[in-house]
Amino acid sequence: MKYLLVGLGNIGPEYANTRHNIGFMVLDHLAKKHEVSFDTGRHSFVTEFKTKGKHFTLVKPTTYMNLSGKAVAHWLSSLKIPASQMLVITDDLALPFGKLRMRAKGSAGGHNGLKHIEETLGNNEYPRLRFGVDAQFSKGRQVDYVLSPFSPDEQIDLPTHIEKAAEMCISFGAIGLERTMNFFNK
Repeated sequence: MKYLLVGLGNIGPEYANTRHNIGFMVLDHLAKKHEVSFDTGRHSFVTEFKTKGKHFTLVKPTTYMNLSGKAVAHWLSSLKIPASQMLVITDDLALPFGKLRMRAKGSAGGHNGLKHIEETLGNNEYPRLRFGVDAQFSKGRQVDYVLSPFSPDEQIDLPTHIEKAAEMCISFGAIGLERTMNFFNK
């Protein structure tokens, strides 16, 4: 059984440890843990590994956030994986920092990466893992906030939250969406 894990983010060192790049950070953690490296693929950096009898392909789109759907569409098609076996990992302003929520589908909620994936696929019915980054910004400063690094206080607990998100990604493939949501969404 094959699964596609798509971490949303932006390429380039200026975005490396920003809130908007949490999807990249989770996939980087998984790659390191499973001792694999990313190669340049079509519209993305890509790697793969097997664990718990499942095959995982990890994709970090190189199209920048607003065109994430291009990479998603390509990899779903080329790997012949249904959208139900894809998990998109993304930042979420509506959740407190570190809160993790897996969902079977949902709205883009103003997130440009999710919006483009929805437009490209023609629906919003694909699983996603929302990683809470909180919304500690003043009016009109949302872009600056998501493109800024986590605060020093947040950085203390960030590795723990990233590890939990990585566990949820593997669980998604190993025991399925519903059981993973029941176990982790609290």
